Amino acid sequence: MNLRHLEHLLAVADTGSFSRAAEQQHLTQSALSRSIQTLEDDLGARLIDRVGKRNELTPLGQAVALRARRMVLEAAELRRSAALLKQGDLGAIRIGLGSGPGVMLMTPFLLHMARHHPGVQVSMSPGATELQLMQLRQRTLDALVIDIRRIAPAPDLAIEPLAELRAGFVCRSGHPLLKAGKPMLFDDILRYPLACTPLSAEVARMLVNLFGQRADPQQAVSLRCDSIASLIEVVKASDAIYLGILAAARTGIEAGQLAELVTAPQLTSGARFAFITLAGRTEAPSMGLFRQFVAERLRD
Repeated sequence: MNLRHLEHLLAVADTGSFSRAAEQQHLTQSALSRSIQTLEDDLGARLIDRVGKRNELTPLGQAVALRARRMVLEAAELRRSAALLKQGDLGAIRIGLGSGPGVMLMTPFLLHMARHHPGVQVSMSPGATELQLMQLRQRTLDALVIDIRRIAPAPDLAIEPLAELRAGFVCRSGHPLLKAGKPMLFDDILRYPLACTPLSAEVARMLVNLFGQRADPQQAVSLRCDSIASLIEVVKASDAIYLGILAAARTGIEAGQLAELVTAPQLTSGARFAFITLAGRTEAPSMGLFRQFVAERLRD
């Protein structure tokens, strides 16, 4: 038995097909079959049953595959650690970002790396949390910075809480609501399009508890997208009102283009972000650069 035999078993388990598994592993189907047969001979029992046109793991096969997956991933981590030591450099970095961290970190960090560490390969991608978690587990991303409310704890995830950023309502500087000169009721805000990113169920409950059922994002929000930068641009050019982390609108507020709307009752909570990695995964030295940058920039 060796790692290649285990990798071949996992390929059949994942694809359900000897032909697709052989193609994935760059083998002939007969060579793959011989590898699986060798593994079965070593263990003294069948690992795969043919069910119609599909191949399914036997109970023993499922138990072997569960342990084999951990062994294969650990071997990959050993190879990664050795490669990083041999390189003697900072290594590449691949980061997934939620909508808030994306608008605050992506362009500034890319610019920082271009100026100060041009030899490091950097890849940063915003996206849906579910997709990014899958990419993290598939090791096509090295780390995520996302809203901690959008992720469930799991044994394979290392979740490190970061800063909590205050949330609020923002409008353009000449917005009609600013003329009142007093805190706004939520009904006043609902007279205009409300723009925000998709919100977690926990945040939705908080809004309903604070402002009443009319604040349920499913009914209250009329402009929704994953890009806070796009929402901010819409707010600058219209009477739409942005709901989200205020730090994302900091530049526009400081430039006099945007203004925070104070509400009654006041929105006091915010977004809680976290740094997510795979438990036990070896980090490239460049991750330290990103961690330091996040600590300095992800704040109100």
